[in-house]
Amino acid sequence: MAVWKMSGLSDSERAECAKILKLMSKGDVLSLSDTVTNKLIVVEHVKEAAETILSFTKNAEEFLRRKKVYRELIFKYLAKEGVAMPPNSEKHQLVKRTLELWSSRKVVPAETDKTRQRPSTETACDSTKVEAGFDPLVLGQQFCQWFFQLLNSQNPSLGQQPQDWGPQHFWQDAKLCLLSRTGSEQMDEFLGAELVNLRLLALTRDERLVLSPNLDTQGLKVLTSPHGLVLVAVAGTIHRDEACLGVFEQIFGLIRSPLENNSWKIKFVNLKIRGQDALGGTEVAAPSLSYNSTELQLLCS
Repeated sequence: MAVWKMSGLSDSERAECAKILKLMSKGDVLSLSDTVTNKLIVVEHVKEAAETILSFTKNAEEFLRRKKVYRELIFKYLAKEGVAMPPNSEKHQLVKRTLELWSSRKVVPAETDKTRQRPSTETACDSTKVEAGFDPLVLGQQFCQWFFQLLNSQNPSLGQQPQDWGPQHFWQDAKLCLLSRTGSEQMDEFLGAELVNLRLLALTRDERLVLSPNLDTQGLKVLTSPHGLVLVAVAGTIHRDEACLGVFEQIFGLIRSPLENNSWKIKFVNLKIRGQDALGGTEVAAPSLSYNSTELQLLCS
């Protein structure tokens, strides 16, 4: 069936709205298609219904405010996109944050599936050369978006197609230091790309956790060393389904690999997890880093 396209959605907005539609049940998608077209167009299957919805939607805000686009759907979508939001956020707050996210992407070159596989220097900044305008903060933001989307996609409860996770994103001598404070304190270390990647993978694939980073100024710091090491420190919240289980702070050491198109690979990871009991039961809307610049600078030296 040919659909007359009166959509006011941009191509990028259509793509993001389509992601949300894929999170919806078949019945809700068909029902929303009837609502949007006032039952003037009869659709036969979900794919056709989704295309009709996108074609007859005037703008992104109208789509997000539809009753069938539930608060929980938008929350799950934002988590997949690496955006931290309090679990008790109201729908209008989630709509506003989603529109801000989409608006910010209009001025940033859209990622392709190929560039999303690994943040090359072209993805992370405008040039492979430091003197051509290298911006460490931009690298840090885009690395975090890439890393957490990749890691969270391994969580089967999100219903996503798992992306290309594996030891190839780490240096062979990579190291993971994991400090967990959930009732009791436990420290574990993992050496080598294979062990590091498997332990991080277990967080999402086996433990069904979703790590949602706070990429605001209080939740993200990026430092560089004269030797080429880039330190990315980020704080965020940890979720399972609709429950917020605690917060995390994660520090990455990134070094370029000249043998792999000068792309960034992970040299070390320090991950600190605190459960709700370790937080005294208080809710944390947008966690901030507890590390100061001096402490981070020591890791760069």
